[in-house]
Amino acid sequence: MAVNAAPEERGMVSEEVAPLLVARTLGAFDLIVIFVGIVLFITNSASLQFAGPSLFVYWPISFVTFLITGAFVTAQLGRMFPEEGSIYVWTHKALGPFWGFFAGFVAWWPGPIVMVLAGTLVVTFLQQIGNFLDQKWLTENWQQGIVILAVVWFSAAISILRMRLTQNYVNFQFIFYTAAIFLMGLAGLAWLWKGNPAANSFATGWNPLAGDTIVFGIPALLTAYSFCVLALLGIEVPLNMGVEVKSENAIKRYLLWGTVIVMAAYLWTSLGNMLAVPLAKNDATTGGAQAVGIAFGDGLGIVVAFILMWFFLTASAVYNYSFARLLFVSGLERRFPHQIGRVNRNKVPANAVILQTVLASILTIVVFFIIGEASKLDPHKPYLALLAAVTIVWCISTGLLFLDIFFAKKANPQRFEQARRVPEWFLYLCGAVGALANAAAVFFVFVGQWSTDFFPKLSEWNTWLLIMTGVAIVVGVGIYVISELTHRRPVAVLAAESKSEAPTGGAEGE
Repeated sequence: MAVNAAPEERGMVSEEVAPLLVARTLGAFDLIVIFVGIVLFITNSASLQFAGPSLFVYWPISFVTFLITGAFVTAQLGRMFPEEGSIYVWTHKALGPFWGFFAGFVAWWPGPIVMVLAGTLVVTFLQQIGNFLDQKWLTENWQQGIVILAVVWFSAAISILRMRLTQNYVNFQFIFYTAAIFLMGLAGLAWLWKGNPAANSFATGWNPLAGDTIVFGIPALLTAYSFCVLALLGIEVPLNMGVEVKSENAIKRYLLWGTVIVMAAYLWTSLGNMLAVPLAKNDATTGGAQAVGIAFGDGLGIVVAFILMWFFLTASAVYNYSFARLLFVSGLERRFPHQIGRVNRNKVPANAVILQTVLASILTIVVFFIIGEASKLDPHKPYLALLAAVTIVWCISTGLLFLDIFFAKKANPQRFEQARRVPEWFLYLCGAVGALANAAAVFFVFVGQWSTDFFPKLSEWNTWLLIMTGVAIVVGVGIYVISELTHRRPVAVLAAESKSEAPTGGAEGE
């Protein structure tokens, strides 16, 4: 007689209530576009040029050890528990309520911060357009802060509309982003076609373990691997909206084609950048548009810079609505005030969107208006450290993602077998390799500072990282403890209360 573990499965309020509140509207193409908006920040190609040709070793290693392994683990967990909140729900099922909330919280923490990062990239590309026109734009910190606030609140305005309407806009922008990426890689080939030599030598520099700087007994160049992992974080994020996905097949297709697009785009644009832009003149952020300008002229460089600026404006919205789903689930589970678990008339969690928009706005004001204007400290210094700390925190949640696969079968053996499409040992191998790769990436963040201009001493860099990472962990644990001490009640009771607040009519389509 088969053993059915389903009755012992850890129940959640959001499983029962979320399907009543949101609309099932996302197909495979929508998920691919969301995945690209979350993962494929194409500026990373220029940022990694410092690694030289060894970058073409680091990229494949990170693809195999982190991205592909993560895709298989995400596919298994996503099919097992196709619920709103992805890693929050999966870890709750596998490891219990504390680890579930903690995984969800540290997965959410980067969201508002990357929304601000997207705003700073909008500023950077506006400045680059100005440079193409021999103009100096947005030179003051307060001017940059205003633009970032505008980006953040634009993302909120887009995110509280009907999901289908919002996603149609994002899908439209994706077409132009794809064209810009194609031109960024083509720029390198066009540069060679015109009879020019490669801007950087490919004769040496292939050894990923080479480097003059040795820290903790290993080359500091290995920080390039942590950069690569940062560029690939977020593979599970589209399934934050698991209840809103139309079919299981959409999950498989987005993980397959999204992964292929990301790998191809990073390799293609890295090649184009290195062929057309000398390292000494490469801009670590705008190098892609810079390459297009060198190969095809400033006019097309301006067009690409504008498209990339538009992409990051849109990406801020993608981060806003996708990460808001983690807050939404936390509200349904009463880890946050229950108002965060409500939706507006468009069937989207508007309160969650507004909350993280306010938090992103506060961060912008502190960094660009208070720190940037009231002291001599360049606001990009604390922001760079914060971004590195976000990498560590996000990797903690991803580490739990890989760990979940080892406990998923115990959580529900029947669902595990029904969802499985590859051998069980292969899933466990993906979990082990991904967890080790994730841990290595975190370690390498500490090995070498991302900017010796801002952080000339490694000890100062590590102090900033430890403090900022510690704050995230303490806040997450603190919220869980407070929620346990205040109004924790049985799941059935909380579900009944939430259902009483749910609109009638269901949410199976729009």
